[in-house]
Formats: sequence, C-alpha cells, structure tokens
Amino acid sequence: MLHELRASLVILAFFTLMTGFLYPLAILGVGQTIFHHKANGSLIEENGKIIGSELIGQKFSTDKYFLSRPSAAGDGYDASNSSGSNLAPSASDLIKTITERASELHHTNTAGKIPVDLVTASGSGLDPDISVASAQYQASHVADIRGLPIQQVQSLISQNITSRDWGFLGEQRVNVVALNRALDKLTSSVP
Repeated sequence: MLHELRASLVILAFFTLMTGFLYPLAILGVGQTIFHHKANGSLIEENGKIIGSELIGQKFSTDKYFLSRPSAAGDGYDASNSSGSNLAPSASDLIKTITERASELHHTNTAGKIPVDLVTASGSGLDPDISVASAQYQASHVADIRGLPIQQVQSLISQNITSRDWGFLGEQRVNVVALNRALDKLTSSVP
C-alpha cells in the first residue's frame, strides 16, 4: 500500500506542476509574444491614456456620436456584470423598453425603419458592434449634427465595416468605438 501511495503522490505532484504551473505559463508566454494586443484586452490607447477596448461596447450619450447597441449589463456596458435582459420576447417589460428606445430614436432620426439591433441588447450586453444598417440609419443625423456632408460620413462607415468572420460566419458589422474615433479624427482635421 505504501508503494501505491508513493506512486499516487508522485503523479499528483507531476500533474500539479504540469497543469497548474507549466501549461499556464506556456500559454501566457505564447499569448504575450504572439497575441500581445489581444491577450491584454485589445485596449484602445489615445495620448497615453486607455479610453476603451475594441471588444467592449461603450455608451455614447451625445448626438454627435453613433449610438452603440443598448446594454443590459449592470448600469450599461459593465464588464463585471455581463448579461442580457433574460426577458421573453412577449414580456411586457421588454416590449415597453423596446418601444421607449424606438420612440427616442424617432425623435432624432427619421430615416425610416429602425434596425433591430438599435433597440435590443445583445446576449452579453457588451457588444461593441452594430449592423451596417444601424450605422447607415444614424448617418444623416450624425452628419447634420457635425456639419459634415452625408457622403463623407457614409464613406467613413464603409471604411470601418468589418467583414464576416472567416468569410462566412456572422454578418458584416461596424465597431462603434472605432467609427466614433475615426469621426472625431475627421472633424478635428476639418478647419
């Protein structure tokens, strides 16, 4: 029995060392050397200050910016409280929320039918992207507020479209943080 106990302890020590220390360190090393930007949260830095992440949506509350997809995570885009609303499509609270969001959008945008992703939260509540249709829906309003030609704003949207993953998964999308940063750079260079 002492022989089996000794063998068990050796195996326990070996696998603890391998799976508890060496494997995590190897993965950390690979992540930091090959995928440094992604492994550190895909952070966006401007003037030496971190202003967000490419992977987490942000709330833009002024009219001069494109709106992100609504968030049900905590107080909005709270990465420590990632979640959807978990309401059924027939839930009166969800219907009321969507109706209120649509009403707010109709006050600022009269471009027609509202894309669904501008009034519904994603499953995580942290989605950084909107559909191309959502960006186009907001284009004329943002152009008017900023005093830009609509063609210039639409060109900016086109430049910020992300293709489908691997060419066939998902839909084309626009990262709102990247689009709003590009919009700020565009308007700061306009005399």
